[in-house]
Amino acid sequence: MSKLTRRDFMRLSGGGIAAGTASVTGLAAAAGHGVRQGGVTLPYPRVTLVAAREVQVGVPHGFAYPDPHSPCVLLRIGYPVPGGIGPDADLVAHSTMCTHMGCIVTYDAAARTLKCPCHFSIFDPEKGGQQVCGQATENLPRIVLEYQPADDSIAAVAVDGLLYGRQANIL
Repeated sequence: MSKLTRRDFMRLSGGGIAAGTASVTGLAAAAGHGVRQGGVTLPYPRVTLVAAREVQVGVPHGFAYPDPHSPCVLLRIGYPVPGGIGPDADLVAHSTMCTHMGCIVTYDAAARTLKCPCHFSIFDPEKGGQQVCGQATENLPRIVLEYQPADDSIAAVAVDGLLYGRQANIL
């Protein structure tokens, strides 16, 4: 009878873990059938908002998406930003319901941030609605936009993140 050394035990158990991980990863990929992990799967409506030329730098354009009870804001930043669309990749949109308690955030053009008047959370629309400070613990949901150069139109097509107070973004 041979004695199993600690080194042999570690080598054997490490190989077993690697094999198990590989098989689980393979099963998960097969089950996904090409669906991107975390991708949009809800039947969001496509809503045309406005012509890009009508949105001025630093002037918020309010709208509701994906339903009339979900206030949002469209902003032209003035220079290309991550996730920005339009001819200058500078148009972004976010839900205006604060992720802390649902108060409506407003755009502060001087600070270039979205601010919650209830508990003072601050969000950066130039960085995907990233929470900067305050009581909120989540970023503002980003409204996924599409730009049509043929007619200069901007359309809301999905929500990236969960709207405040919802179990699903589509009611």
